[in-house]
Amino acid sequence: MIHPLGFNISSVLPKPTGRGSKWDDDDDENEIKVPQPAPKRKEPPPQGKRGGWVPRNIEDFGDGGSFPEIHVAQYPLDMGRKGTRTGQGTVALAMDASGKIKYDAILHQNRTHKTLIQSSAKDLVAKKAHEMDVDKPDEEDVIKTTQETQVALEKIVNGKIASAKVARPEINQRKDAEYIRYVPSKVGGSFNSGANERIIKMHEMPVDPLEPPKFKHKKAPRGPPSPPVPVLHSPPRKVSQKDMADWKIPPCVSNWKNAKGYTIPLDKRLAADGRGHAQVVVNDKFAQFSEALLIAQEVAREGISARIKERERQQRIDKEKKDEELRQMAREARLVRTGA
Repeated sequence: MIHPLGFNISSVLPKPTGRGSKWDDDDDENEIKVPQPAPKRKEPPPQGKRGGWVPRNIEDFGDGGSFPEIHVAQYPLDMGRKGTRTGQGTVALAMDASGKIKYDAILHQNRTHKTLIQSSAKDLVAKKAHEMDVDKPDEEDVIKTTQETQVALEKIVNGKIASAKVARPEINQRKDAEYIRYVPSKVGGSFNSGANERIIKMHEMPVDPLEPPKFKHKKAPRGPPSPPVPVLHSPPRKVSQKDMADWKIPPCVSNWKNAKGYTIPLDKRLAADGRGHAQVVVNDKFAQFSEALLIAQEVAREGISARIKERERQQRIDKEKKDEELRQMAREARLVRTGA
């Protein structure tokens, strides 16, 4: 910016320390811009000049992958390197048989080849018999599968044995065999096969770690409680005849069963039954009920007699009507016969 007096103010003022904006009105366009040097990028040696060169860092690979002519372990972008977290989320670009990008490579990351992953709709369609590999495996595949199965089973069994050794320490405690000299009391050709003495080898039977326990946990019975409070009885007294008669309880005889064959009079049975002690009480509503029955009977009789009288009256009317019709027919027949 040029002052009206004729000198440049920017030559007097110090240069700004911050970044300038493109909307500034200063004459920065007139200043000579020094080009910043581009950051140096480490590139691998060109083809044919890589003798004795080994890629170690990420920068040694540039933008590409590993070098097949260099026979050392190579980890571009640190992919596959153990002990580092860098590159675990990076998957190499791969193509399928039709030349398309295999996006399902992300799903197969950090998984074994035995893991079945269905990443497309074609994987869900049932295959036909001619599309599947149903051939019988050869001898090498059978041996390989057998070895893998054996290793897996040994791993499971060894784990159980190790846990059993911790829970049952008697498995590890193996004592050496003992030799015992046995001299029979009777010596002769007919005893002990003619031998004067025998050497017996005594050793403990090995414990199977996978054998279930041969004992059962039984709950011990509870011990006796505290002694009960003593019952204080009165001093014994001589029993009189009256007391014996009062405490004599007659045998109970059922009204339906008499297994002992006791003979009990009827009056005693009725007395024991308690029927004679019961007072007969007639309910007051019994008279009302009887009166209501009589009234209903009278009403029913009146209704029946009225229906009978009505039926007789109707029959009489019908008979008179029929007689009148016969009389009229006879009169008409008489007139026809006389010709009137």
